[in-house]
Amino acid sequence: MTIVETIRFKIRPEVGDAEFQERNRTMEKEYLQSLPGFLTRSTARSADGEYLVVVHWRTPEDAEATIAAFFSAPETQAFLAAVDLETVQPGRYELIEG
Repeated sequence: MTIVETIRFKIRPEVGDAEFQERNRTMEKEYLQSLPGFLTRSTARSADGEYLVVVHWRTPEDAEATIAAFFSAPETQAFLAAVDLETVQPGRYELIEG
């Protein structure tokens, strides 16, 4: 069963888009890609500056283990410092086709 995790958010006003994109890529390469059950991740941005991140995990347990450790992992701190945490809207779904 594949789990699709979504995260919608805005970045902090003092963080430029190019800077955020670099932090986003670095966090994915240094942290997420090495985790058990990680399959894919994509990032999109709306015209009004909201970001949407979509992550595919092999199992619900893989997704849950990542969330449990994400906010305290050293590799995620620069990424998290760029995100306006008050705007974060997570979602989790079970992939039904694909």
